[in-house]
Amino acid sequence: MHELPVIEEILAVVLTHAHRHGVSRVVTINLEVGSFSDLEDAWLQRYFDHCSRGSVAENARLELIRVPATGTCRRCNHVFTLAAPGTDKTGCPLCGAVDIVLDGRRGYHIASLEAL
Repeated sequence: MHELPVIEEILAVVLTHAHRHGVSRVVTINLEVGSFSDLEDAWLQRYFDHCSRGSVAENARLELIRVPATGTCRRCNHVFTLAAPGTDKTGCPLCGAVDIVLDGRRGYHIASLEAL
């Protein structure tokens, strides 16, 4: 259910930009979602369909792009793609250190809109 406030925020941004640019219809919203996010694709679209009724974004499709999380090793500064949560791969693949800075790929970001 935590997808609802996320969708309300996304819709507010979309409608603000649509109004600002004289858009008559939003067709697609390209949404980047961090690979460590627990947002569920199906619920995002369902809530969006419900919340966007009667707006220029009604019937718009959410195109969800899962963005891999990366980490930076504090020992050797190597930047690498992190393994999925729950796997046994931890630490820097270059030097083996476990002192890693995460890039925060748990959130979401509106990458672009397709509109008429």
